[in-house]
Amino acid sequence: MTKANIIELLNNVKNGTTSVEEAVLCLKKEPYTDLGYAKLDNHRGLRQGVAEVIYGAGKTSEQVLGIVKTLVENSDSPVLITRTDEDTVNLLKSGIKDKNISYDANCNLCIVGDMPPKTGCGHILVATGGTSDIPVAEEAALTAEVLGNEVVRLYDVGVAGIHRLLDKLDDIMNASVIIAVAGMEGALASVIGGLADCPVIAVPTSVGYGANFGGLSALLAMLNSCASGVSVVNIDNGFGAGYQASMINHIKENS
Repeated sequence: MTKANIIELLNNVKNGTTSVEEAVLCLKKEPYTDLGYAKLDNHRGLRQGVAEVIYGAGKTSEQVLGIVKTLVENSDSPVLITRTDEDTVNLLKSGIKDKNISYDANCNLCIVGDMPPKTGCGHILVATGGTSDIPVAEEAALTAEVLGNEVVRLYDVGVAGIHRLLDKLDDIMNASVIIAVAGMEGALASVIGGLADCPVIAVPTSVGYGANFGGLSALLAMLNSCASGVSVVNIDNGFGAGYQASMINHIKENS
């Protein structure tokens, strides 16, 4: 149940279309559903404004299907599944006929349901150092879009050819939040942080040669950024960056 569902329920009680007893019964429903292999948080949307998101890695296709069916029954919001695969998506399409199901194989992200209207206060800019960083960037961008944000993509603008980035200063300066995705030495976040007047969320990626240590060098460089206003999520965590950016972009709306 989402915050919007609660408000609708209370308004129905107010105007007499729902009785107090019916409303109490609705609110008394279990705050989670126990599927045996998963306990689904039905009140996540009420507490945090966003329904539970499914991390697909490590789950069977059948488990994901069961979780999605339960989430669909308890919320009108689209269901987001990260780190999933085509076999799972095919099972979802055969098991859930009344919902649009889209899948981006580039970032292994699936969306069950329609995209919501854009309710953010501005737009989120997602920038990458190179083309190899795009899968992580798309996880961030699609997550932000599922959460109701306008997203502008600015890909392959790394510091090896910094003129490509400086050519897009208008996009940088007009953004409400910026997600900077980069591997190698992770310098993109610091450069953007020195140009922007909005929060910058840095996403280190595992892209790079041996001394990159699977993204550790980029992570440490971003954590040590001298640019103010730069925060850092974990290596390859595009979802976390997109979620955080959405929260920032909706602050005025929720205040």
